[in-house]
Amino acid sequence: MELTFLTEIGQSFTIEIDPGMEFENVMALLEAESGIPVSEQSISHEGRDLNNTKGTTVRDLGLTGHYATLQLKRKIPNVAGGRPLEHDAEMMRLQLLGDPNLMNDLRRTQPELAEAAQTNPTRFAELLRQTRERQYDAEIARQREIEHLNADPFDVEAQRKIEEAIRQAAVMENLEHAIEYSPESFGIVTMLYIDVEINGKPVKAFVDSGAQRTIMTPQCAEYCGIMRLLDTRFAGIAQGVGTAAILGRIHSTQLKLAELHLPCSITVMEGRAVDLLLGLDMLKSYQACIDLEKGVLRIQGREVRFLSEHELPESARQEAADAAPGGPSSVGGGPAPASAPSGLRLGSSSGSGPSRPGQRQPSSFSGSGNTLGGGSSAQRQSNNPRAVRSSGSKHPEEHIKVIMDLGVTREIAISTLDAAGGNVEVAASLLF
Repeated sequence: MELTFLTEIGQSFTIEIDPGMEFENVMALLEAESGIPVSEQSISHEGRDLNNTKGTTVRDLGLTGHYATLQLKRKIPNVAGGRPLEHDAEMMRLQLLGDPNLMNDLRRTQPELAEAAQTNPTRFAELLRQTRERQYDAEIARQREIEHLNADPFDVEAQRKIEEAIRQAAVMENLEHAIEYSPESFGIVTMLYIDVEINGKPVKAFVDSGAQRTIMTPQCAEYCGIMRLLDTRFAGIAQGVGTAAILGRIHSTQLKLAELHLPCSITVMEGRAVDLLLGLDMLKSYQACIDLEKGVLRIQGREVRFLSEHELPESARQEAADAAPGGPSSVGGGPAPASAPSGLRLGSSSGSGPSRPGQRQPSSFSGSGNTLGGGSSAQRQSNNPRAVRSSGSKHPEEHIKVIMDLGVTREIAISTLDAAGGNVEVAASLLF
């Protein structure tokens, strides 16, 4: 049969034995498996103490069936050289106080524990003990559920739940691998901006090779003094996931990059959060190269440095914060306001010739990619059936359940998701 021993801190040790084996020999095997000496092992099963069982077999203890789960506690000697639980809690508290990063993480995930660590060592030890007990109880419940599911191998529903548990275990293993070997994938990606000048006015331009045309907001066009050159015959409606009004086209204006003065055609469109977006038409026209190794835009032999995060415009910094794992714009392209459409391709409205003055032609666009830097998270979530919120929480119930399966209460799961911006993977990493 298979015996699973669960500790107070959530560790589990599994050994396979014969039911006729004496229990003291089982404890010796457990010592080899866990490293806990037999003299420090305190084992119980369903509230029954199994320590004083010399000469008793596993079968005699009433442990039958193919699987059994037992509770294992370590007896900490309270003698010179020993370390009682209070001592461990105090050592952990001092370590937290000495590491500002750990304290900041703890304030986001468990503010009550962080407050106790700073002001009340006794309360901190008690909260730490309660947290360990909750994790231990959750692991016990999970093991019992596994035993129940394995009791009937022909139960289709039980097999489905086992399959889902195996899948979740694979997901968590994949997450742990990513955290260990590629932690940079959980960081914030800063979008590509460069400094340009139009008509002597400095503008921070967003470089987007996924956009078909170079786009400017009417406010930026007024600021640069080129709105007077707008050809309204090229007005129209950009359609995709949502719509945006195309006011017209400025056929040619001087764009200064480094020492270069480059003529550029600009489509003026409403509903954009970024002032100026350099699209593929501009990049291909001057055979520009986005060099991410050097962090520059190479164009006509010149290298224009991409801006650092602190140099980005305010709207872009806010988008970067939203694009953090779990943020409302963590999936998609470049910046766009809530009203901006995604999946837009500027076709007939800006390339098929002028329409009649005063008439706006709706354009037909193919594809559904975020060619202008991605749409709003609100639009994506409204079409996402999985984004159903649970009552009393702003997070999906399935996300809360995934975090609770790691051995925490619902309240801690919700607070951890709040700290992680709703991203399940980051919330799990915070618990780790």
